[in-house]
Amino acid sequence: MKVVLMGTPAFVVPIFDKISNLHDVIAVFTRGPKPVGRKHVLTKSPVHVWAEQKGIPVFHKTSEYNFSPDMVVVVAYGALLRENVLNSAPCVNLHPSLLPMYRGPSPIKTALFNGDEKSGVCLMKMTSELDAGDVLMCQEFGISVDDTNETIEARVSEIGADMLAQYMANPQGYVAMPQRGNPTYTRKFVGTDEIIDWSKTATEIHNQIRALGAGRTKINGIDVKILATKLNGDKLEIVKIQPAGKNPMDWNSFVNGLRGAEVKYGE
Repeated sequence: MKVVLMGTPAFVVPIFDKISNLHDVIAVFTRGPKPVGRKHVLTKSPVHVWAEQKGIPVFHKTSEYNFSPDMVVVVAYGALLRENVLNSAPCVNLHPSLLPMYRGPSPIKTALFNGDEKSGVCLMKMTSELDAGDVLMCQEFGISVDDTNETIEARVSEIGADMLAQYMANPQGYVAMPQRGNPTYTRKFVGTDEIIDWSKTATEIHNQIRALGAGRTKINGIDVKILATKLNGDKLEIVKIQPAGKNPMDWNSFVNGLRGAEVKYGE
């Protein structure tokens, strides 16, 4: 089968890699390079790097699309598809939520941020409406209190790769079903979402940090990023922290640097 792939973040790479081993990938579309880090180094997306290593042509704009594949496969591409793509071949989208819940750009982060105990992966037909297509396959999985964005992405990669391989081996063997229930929508998280409000519960703060990968605050007047936490009953324990201008460290090393001063959060 001749396939066009569309996706951007790192967790998509294992999915696309499995497809490329089973089918003829004729083109990859991904978001264009973006400035990264303090020096704003222009950086290619993980999918872009993977495609180049595979020798697959890479494109960034769907206005450049001029292909007639057997199928278009989309996973976390980051933009709505134009009609020229949708009309070129059957288009399917792998979405990491239990649709119609959590349509939009951040289903994994939103599930963690909200403290959900389950999520899933759905394969659906694509339409011009955001994540509204009929569902071909869906698999649910549990979320533990220790799961993070990274661990869930890894789970989605594994489930999604198997799901697509199974579907693409026999597309005619699956019946698409309309989504049932009222849809909910996610939003893009921004930098201010990382700011910790210490009036919130330990569970809420823990969910914030494991969803976003960091929580920003002051401790004893020092600007810090809290990178990892765990729950001990109803108490929050900081596991990993990064003071401004320094490398990440464990909590005990940070406290030792305070030289016996009382720890004051948010000050």
